[in-house]
Amino acid sequence: MAAIPLLTPHKMGKFDLSHRIVLAPLTRSRSYGNVPQPHAILYYSQRATNGGLLIAEATGISNTAQGYPETPGIWTKEQVEAWKPIVDAVHEKGGVFFCQIWHAGRVSNYGYQPNGQAPISSTDKGLPTQSLHDGTTADYSPPRRLATDEIPGIVNDFRLAARNAIEAGFDGVEIHGAHGYLIEQFMKDSTNDRTDEYGGSLENRCRFAVEVFKAIVNEIGADRLGIRLSPFADYLECWDSNPESLGHYMVEKLNKLGILYCHMVEPRMSIVDGRYQIPHRLLPLRKAFKGTFIAAGGYDRDEGNKVVAEGYTDLVAYGRLFLANPDLPMRFELNAPLNDYKRETFYTPDPIVGYTDYPFLESSV
Repeated sequence: MAAIPLLTPHKMGKFDLSHRIVLAPLTRSRSYGNVPQPHAILYYSQRATNGGLLIAEATGISNTAQGYPETPGIWTKEQVEAWKPIVDAVHEKGGVFFCQIWHAGRVSNYGYQPNGQAPISSTDKGLPTQSLHDGTTADYSPPRRLATDEIPGIVNDFRLAARNAIEAGFDGVEIHGAHGYLIEQFMKDSTNDRTDEYGGSLENRCRFAVEVFKAIVNEIGADRLGIRLSPFADYLECWDSNPESLGHYMVEKLNKLGILYCHMVEPRMSIVDGRYQIPHRLLPLRKAFKGTFIAAGGYDRDEGNKVVAEGYTDLVAYGRLFLANPDLPMRFELNAPLNDYKRETFYTPDPIVGYTDYPFLESSV
């Protein structure tokens, strides 16, 4: 039987992928004290396959980068050493493992910051309290606008984090430039109200991001670097008045640098004919990008096969489905039933429940 499109091989730069199903970066809030824990060895190795691409959860670049409880970092020697056995476990199963690095920016509060200082951002405009899925709320402290001469230091934090990720054994790094966090706070005109060279025009708003990309390319090489972008997203009050122009500008910059892959998030699903459908607005950006293109945003098996077959994307990132189905590629191959994900355990600190206890196919039939 011919392989389904999602299970066909793909050459991503120097990496030979055996299939096109990618583990999306998923915050799990189980890295106590911002240090990766031994239970992550099982979690990631469960989801590793020979020639499969995994992207690690968002990992902080510095002690000012945190915005959520118990998220991992990669700015200290202890953190680097803690990542090593996790990476080794993925490699033992033949997986390709990238570390997503980020800075939450204003999506934080005094409690996550060193010495209780204000979170840093492109702006001093704060976020209102947000209602969370579990019925609780998230409170954000007013941010402090970075001075122009402070920005090179943040760029250097990204560079050092990328170097640390390679030292930890990761095959490459993905920069989190999406979903309302620091890089996107600079890029989008709803959150960038600066009047220096990092604000105003599209070129100026993207300057910080491009400087980060260049610094990391110079440190580890473009062939080990991917970027996650969400130009169409309106998340954490971070949106842009012209997302198409923003997306094309960023893709142009990625092409000039020879970036390995572009991981882009679809706009939110819309209701068409009574059911949710993916808008499929990434095609012009996919056509413009010269490297491997990864699409993310609510895909299932059928939709994933369709977009790969049609050339809409090279790879498809799966989040909640992969979280709940550690053997997702096998289930897709067999068109087997899927475990339901338990939303209430996405971010609980338990090292097992909702984390490594989702059953594999052979133990659930």
